[in-house]
Order: sequence, then structure tokens, then C-alpha cells
Amino acid sequence: MNKLKLTLLLAVFTIVSVVAKEYNVAAYGAIDDGKTVNTIAVQKAIDDCNKNGGGTVMVDGGGIYVIGTIFMKSNVTLYVDNGTVLQGSVNQDDYPLEGVHKNMYKGEPSKNACLIYAENATSIAFEGHGTIDGNGHYENFPRKGKIKRPMLLRLKDCSNISLRDIHLINPAAWTSAFLYCNNITVDGITIISRANFNGDGLDFDGCQNVRVSNSNFDNSDDCICLQTSLPEKPCRNVTITNCNFTTKWGGIRIGLLSRGDIEYVTVSNCTFRDIQDSGLKIQQNEGGNMSHMTFSNLVMENVPRPIFMTFCQQIASVETPEGEYEPLKRMHNMKFDNIIVDNSKGDKHSAFFLTGIPGHEIEDISISNVDFIVSGGGTTEDAEKLDVKEYTLDNVKRWPEFYVVKGLPAYGIYARHLNGLNLENISIKTNKEDKRLPVVFNNVKNSSTRNIRANGKVLTKEDILIQK
Repeated sequence: MNKLKLTLLLAVFTIVSVVAKEYNVAAYGAIDDGKTVNTIAVQKAIDDCNKNGGGTVMVDGGGIYVIGTIFMKSNVTLYVDNGTVLQGSVNQDDYPLEGVHKNMYKGEPSKNACLIYAENATSIAFEGHGTIDGNGHYENFPRKGKIKRPMLLRLKDCSNISLRDIHLINPAAWTSAFLYCNNITVDGITIISRANFNGDGLDFDGCQNVRVSNSNFDNSDDCICLQTSLPEKPCRNVTITNCNFTTKWGGIRIGLLSRGDIEYVTVSNCTFRDIQDSGLKIQQNEGGNMSHMTFSNLVMENVPRPIFMTFCQQIASVETPEGEYEPLKRMHNMKFDNIIVDNSKGDKHSAFFLTGIPGHEIEDISISNVDFIVSGGGTTEDAEKLDVKEYTLDNVKRWPEFYVVKGLPAYGIYARHLNGLNLENISIKTNKEDKRLPVVFNNVKNSSTRNIRANGKVLTKEDILIQK
């Protein structure tokens, strides 16, 4: 009888094990002491999981498992349990440069390494309420010499990807780079990347069918980036909703790296807070077409440029030969609606700033239902600086950032080189007197304005400076 019971118990255990297909890294010899480098053990668990048809690689126990670069495989879920940390090594030798592709921005080879890499994989997931910690503090990965600054995740040519409920913290550079991937779901994650410089959150390069929701971002660089490093790899069908953004730089950046088309994007129901540069930073540089985007129901606090749009010519991709500028296409058809911005605690350099360059206009932009509070304080001298520097090759040494122009002659909206601009139901208020005009147009064609108010007064055409 005892032998029968034992046989039955073993049979049940075997069936459960087969169904669950769980591969615990501790069973492979991984030690969660925060010191032992467990790369081989964790990789063996991933390889066995993949080889046996897929399942879950479990990282649990409440300690810290240190690893170097690992390679994710198809049909594998990497599950980091609540209270457990999967942490990057601080040893440069634990981050090989072979087999992990590269960073696609020019002049930034220090970011070629990464902690977790996957290529040509399908159905992969990162889940659990635990933490993946890059351990990328500046003292571990300083910006000098040939020091590698590994990204946390890099996935190339992968499909059916899921990130759920996981905490991603302290990368030495970007948190993630998704290259030419399809069908990505991100839900309920937290990214904190303040440990070092260039701490982007989620970077989607040439990706399609992307959904980001219910997530929190606290970054030293852009929280989410949509970009295209290859002309034949568009970024399209992207939804971002119910997220909170705080960052040293940009909340959502679209473009800069923009060789391919970026289109069909919706952003809704998000908050932006304590952002030093811009909330929505939309920049077309390199020959792609950028169009068909909507942004709605957004609330911003301490975000100096709620919308910052530039259409100009630069080289961002590492694949573009130096000096070979790509012919610009179009940047058009974008709508911004229901936006509340409180910049009353900021300085006078706060405005909606949209600019093309001569010969390359931004087309068909609509901004409606906006409440915009600014600190004010612009002087008569500021108001008279109408010759705002253009984002031409002569003036832009690297990227088309706001500091190129330094200041604007408007305290609300400054638009330049546009064809088709609709402004409707916009209220602009200043806390202090401002000698500048609320709205300035420079070479704006086919514009319409309705119910634009500055400090309660409805603006007439005479209240809007129109430069030819």
C-alpha cells in the first residue's frame, strides 16, 4: 500500500511538473547572496526551458541573484518573484559585445552591451512583482574611456513579447531597446532609471503593434521613444495609455532616429510631472514620413514645453554614412486635445513650440481644449527677439534641442513654418506680467483660431503676431 501511494504521488508530481514546466534557477545552482555571478546557471535554466517546449524560468527566494549577459529564448517566461532581485554584475567582463547587436544611435558605442538579449525569438515574457536591477550606478559604469554601459534589455526581430508587473531599475544606459519587433504588450510595470545618464525607459525602434498601459516611469532621459533606425522598418500601430511620466528630459519622444515611417499612434489618459525638457517631443530628421497621431486627455505639471515639434535635417542613425543627409519627406496630421498644463512654478521659457524649417513645413496640426498656466515674467527685450534661430544644419551641431533657440518671443504658443494649423478653445494664463504676446506665428499658412484666451481676454487677430 505504501509503495502504491508513493507511486501515485510520484506520478502526480511528474504530471504537475510537466504541465507547469517550471525551471527554478536555484535548482541549477544559482545562489541569491548578491555576490555570486550566476550567469551560467540562469542561462542553463533558460536553455532547458526552451529546449523542452517552453515554460517559466523562476527566480525567487527573496535574495539577489547576480548575473552577466543572458540570452532569452522562444516560449520562455522569466518570472522574478516578489521581493527577489535579478541584478547585473559590475564586472565589465560579464558583458560580451558579440551576439548582442548594437546601439543604433551614432557616436554612442558605449551602449552596445546589454544585460538581457534576445534575437529572432517568439513568445517571450518578463513577469512577476520582483525587480530586474541593472546595478548601473555611475560609480560602477562611469562615462569615460571604453567603459561599457550596458542596457537592461535588448530584443531584436522578436514577436509576441510581454512585460507585466515587473520592476526595471538602475540601468547603466537605456532600460530597453526593442528593435524591429512585433506584437508587444507592456502592462503594469515600473521603470526607475536615475542611476546614470541616458536612462531611457522603453525605446521601440521599427516596432509594430505596441501596447503600453498602466505603467510608471521615473527616468534620467526620455520615458518612451518611438523611432526608426532603418528605412524599411516602420514604427506603427502604437497605443500608450494610463501611464505616469517623470523624467529629467522628455516624457514621450517620437522620432529623432527617424529613417523609416512613424505613424498610427495614440496617446491618452496620461500624466506628466517634473519634466525638465518636454512632455511630447516629436522630431522628424532623417527621411521617414511621420503622420496620423492623436494625443488626448493629458495632464502636465512642471513641464516647460508640453508640445515640442521640430522638422529638420540631421543624422541620428549609426547606419547612415557620415555627411549623407536623407531627403526629408513629410510631418503631418496630428491632433492634440484635452490638455491641462500647470507651469506656474517654472521659469519664463514655457510654451507650445512647433517649428519646421524653410522649405519643409509641418502640416495639418490641431490643438484644442487646452488650459495652460505659465509663470510669465517675459520682458520687453524678450518680446522683441523675433529672429528666433532656425533649426538648420548651420545652427544645430547634434540634436535639435530647445537650447538652440534659448528663448521665444511668445509665452503661450510659438509656431513657425507650418501649413495648416488649427487652434481652438485654448486658455493661457500668466502668474506674473509678461511683455511678450501669447501667440506668435511665423510663416504659418492656412491657420484658424477660435476662442483663444489670454488671461481671460478673447484674442482677436490683432492680438496674434503674424510674421511672414
